[in-house]
Amino acid sequence: MQENENFALSPAGLQRVQALRELRECNDYTSRYGLSLTEQQMLTLVEKRFESLREAGRVEFGQGVLQKLICAFCDSPYISVENYEDALLELQDSFYYFKNECLDLLSDDELIDYMKRHFDSECQGSLEYLSGTTLEEFCRDIRSGEGDDREPYSRRF
Repeated sequence: MQENENFALSPAGLQRVQALRELRECNDYTSRYGLSLTEQQMLTLVEKRFESLREAGRVEFGQGVLQKLICAFCDSPYISVENYEDALLELQDSFYYFKNECLDLLSDDELIDYMKRHFDSECQGSLEYLSGTTLEEFCRDIRSGEGDDREPYSRRF
């Protein structure tokens, strides 16, 4: 066996293969919004997922959060072909960071729903504003037990 074949059989390699498969499935869904990822963009997003997890000190088993982020944000008026990959990279980083910041008191779906609602409304598509103020305040409130702006997340994919 060659080295790259061994890599594909490792647990991390299998997770990467599964993540790429999930992203390809997302393209079928997001194409109705005029959005799709190239193979290279998918590879970049998958590699960044593992880097983000490592930086946040998190571990994921099974399906990652990227597919949920894509399905939640693909219909945003602030996401376009030009910024799609960059937005997903930043959303993924923000998700893992703020999942830690809220001490895992929110489910993945609750955090994604909050991110999406505020991204499309008060943040007006600004990822910097979303992560720099809105999510910081929300997580601070969650940690302190004040305010709970959660609504059920409706899964689309």
